[in-house]
Amino acid sequence: MALTDDTWQTELLPGLEALYEDLHRHPELSGQEHRTAAKAAQALTAAGYEVTEGVGGTGVVGVLRNGEGPVVMLRADMDALPVREETGLPYASEVHAVGADGASVPVAHACGHDMHVACLAGAAALLARMRQRWSGTVLAVFQPAEELVAGARAMIEDGLFERFPRPGIVLGQHVGPLPAGMIGYREGAVMAAADFADIELFGRGGHGSRPEATVDPVLMAASVVVRLQGIVAREVPAAETAVVTVGRLQAGTKENIIPDTAQLGISVRSYTPQVRRLVRDAVERIVNGEAAVSGAPRPPVITWKEAAPVLVNDGDATRAVLADLAAHFGQERMLPLPPIAASEDVGLFGEAAGVPTVFWFWGGPDAASVLAAFREGTHDQLPSNHSPGFAPVVQPTLTTGVEALTVAALGRLGG
Repeated sequence: MALTDDTWQTELLPGLEALYEDLHRHPELSGQEHRTAAKAAQALTAAGYEVTEGVGGTGVVGVLRNGEGPVVMLRADMDALPVREETGLPYASEVHAVGADGASVPVAHACGHDMHVACLAGAAALLARMRQRWSGTVLAVFQPAEELVAGARAMIEDGLFERFPRPGIVLGQHVGPLPAGMIGYREGAVMAAADFADIELFGRGGHGSRPEATVDPVLMAASVVVRLQGIVAREVPAAETAVVTVGRLQAGTKENIIPDTAQLGISVRSYTPQVRRLVRDAVERIVNGEAAVSGAPRPPVITWKEAAPVLVNDGDATRAVLADLAAHFGQERMLPLPPIAASEDVGLFGEAAGVPTVFWFWGGPDAASVLAAFREGTHDQLPSNHSPGFAPVVQPTLTTGVEALTVAALGRLGG
């Protein structure tokens, strides 16, 4: 079902643009999204939704009932990242906050979740204005802690699908480094499963001048890092895809002291259960093996943390949504995508509810700049999600995101 009235842009867009810039200027870390949640709740209340705050922590749920018909869930994530913004925008973040480890860190919306919130607020308001064109129930979900892959699970465990209408489909979207105004799509496996491990290696510390009297956990950690890179290159079949990244290596306090311990933080991405098991088993084998051959005084501690499943777009539901989006935006604005190695926890909602998930991407950076970079072969130098320089242009990004969610929802609701 397509939009036929553009008057909403005159009446709603100025407020949505102001909301986006306000959220961008005031980012909040995962689990700390109190101000953002309040803004989302205010937007839903103003649009006439039944609003519940504090779901799964700081999550916000809005329900708009409009007679008999399907229940359609629209989801946006709210959290920001511990990144120092370097966009130079007049509304750039200068926020610092205390993270879970007690350290003060800079905070920025370097992944575009502020745009996600503004777009869902806009789609919720637009659907409320268009109630004469649909029947059923809209379930608007503003989710915390996506960056920790924890917020969706927390909302589900807090009774999301028992306390509120159970949806027949979950719809979501993510802004990314496509040309602004473009819609990126894929059926089947869209984003990878994510597994995270904290690893502690144990040595025997001592003076840096007498390494023979120690068991050096720094050398042990370095050997682990190198060996882990062989998993994908030598153990994962060539037709499969996986990523193993060591994003954290910490050890020691002084250059002439060999420490007792070293810590690693590892992330694993995969697309099939078989490869996921293979890689996780290989990580454990290598970590334990390197500790053993290094003469570690005790085995390493490997702690696997909460993970995200493979995000799978249901085939039939995705084709139906894409047909609606193409009819609205034009096929020239639709861009097929390869599998993406990043991860998302939105798929947990569909899994928990036992219903299809449809998730798409849409462009945020200035289209002319992106296209020029592709022509010049410099596209890999453009700021992308999680970069200090990433920030979507406000338009046409905001309008596209609002319309995409609205059109997708209208096509799933009763007419």
